[in-house]
Amino acid sequence: MENVEDVRSADNFNKIIDQSNSSSTLVVAHFWAGWAAQCEQMNDVLKELSKDPQLSKAVFIKVEAEAVPEISLQYGVVAVPTFILIKNKNQVDRVDGANAPELTSKVKAHAKAAGAPTQRPSPKKEDINSRLKKLVNAAPCMLFMKGNPIEQRCGFSKQIIEILNNHKAQFSSFDILSDEEVRQGLKEFSNWPTFPQLYINGDLIGGLDIVKEMDSSGELGALLPKKHDINERLKTLVNKAQTMVFMKGDASQPRCGFSKTLVEILNGTGVAYETFDILEDEEVRQALKTYSNWPTYPQVYVKGELIGGLDILKELQQTGELESTLRGEN
Repeated sequence: MENVEDVRSADNFNKIIDQSNSSSTLVVAHFWAGWAAQCEQMNDVLKELSKDPQLSKAVFIKVEAEAVPEISLQYGVVAVPTFILIKNKNQVDRVDGANAPELTSKVKAHAKAAGAPTQRPSPKKEDINSRLKKLVNAAPCMLFMKGNPIEQRCGFSKQIIEILNNHKAQFSSFDILSDEEVRQGLKEFSNWPTFPQLYINGDLIGGLDIVKEMDSSGELGALLPKKHDINERLKTLVNKAQTMVFMKGDASQPRCGFSKTLVEILNGTGVAYETFDILEDEEVRQALKTYSNWPTYPQVYVKGELIGGLDILKELQQTGELESTLRGEN
């Protein structure tokens, strides 16, 4: 019987992981997006796996990556489809991309071992280091703490949040209590044994004591990125070039089918344009939807005004108006 649960909130995701912990159940999480055709294909693969009697004790879920960015960040998901295999609240394996044979092989191997008393193998050092490198560079200012900025889970984390808020700092955070692999791996990665840990532009600043010292000396304020008016930032970005494209990936390497098709259309016009990779900036990715009142990507702007997405450009191409529109003549 097919049984794939659709997860669209962090609370729902965490509840499933917590429930599976007691029985050492294997959880197979597909991080997907509706715009990616390969995700739909892999959802079908997931459905077939969920029907396999040998995998009856495994839990299969699909997680809309854009709906739960904090969970996607936690597991280092930067593209879809991505499959994360979880056991005892820890990631035991992953599959990046639409690789059905690899997914099937790994799911069956880990599901078979789910009832065995053997200890899961440690992740390869280069794999965890690669993930940690992505995490510390996930935002210009990254704080690894216990809890989150709203609900701190230790006094040290609470104090460092107060300092950052006093400086009106723009920062992102990662709850190390939610991921033991990151919690232990980051100690060695940073050569810093305690938490919280503060990174700026991918470089470790230190823990609470160092942050306090820098705060007292006046050094900290100069390093911290400040909160800003996101609408002002978006206004600057959409006017960066006469034709600005907000897409997944860039012109040389589009990261979704819609963006790839759009780039092909634009390249055929000979009109110069610049791109912004919304996968590299979650703040822009979410805020631009509201700013433009346009919920999907890619988005094309000419002279700071929204033209539309792929469908609109296709219509303009069919009517012969595309080049003149991109040149700002209409």
